[in-house]
Amino acid sequence: MTDALDPEDRKIITLARSARARNRVPEGAAVRDDMGRTYVAGTVALPSLRLSALRTAVAMAVASGAASLEAAAVVSEAAELPAEDLAAVRDLGGEATPVLLAGTDGELRTTRTAG
Repeated sequence: MTDALDPEDRKIITLARSARARNRVPEGAAVRDDMGRTYVAGTVALPSLRLSALRTAVAMAVASGAASLEAAAVVSEAAELPAEDLAAVRDLGGEATPVLLAGTDGELRTTRTAG
């Protein structure tokens, strides 16, 4: 199914999958900003700080000066993304920003907008 994806969307799914595997965390995420830069993150699970991979990737984009997002991808076993994750993407990218959800095998399961 990922073969039908735009190469740039396939790239952020691959990056998200790599972050998940490399860091041995439940989720990996990647976002692409309006300049084409990507930000990759895994789940943060510290005693004093808990962030999903997607919210972490959005925070990294914001901290790096990104003005907007073009797309986001999450690799997870979850069937759906939490509303808080979509809200973070919407805050920076707007309601129409596509959010790709792939399984741990990297296969795209759903695409939705942040809105």
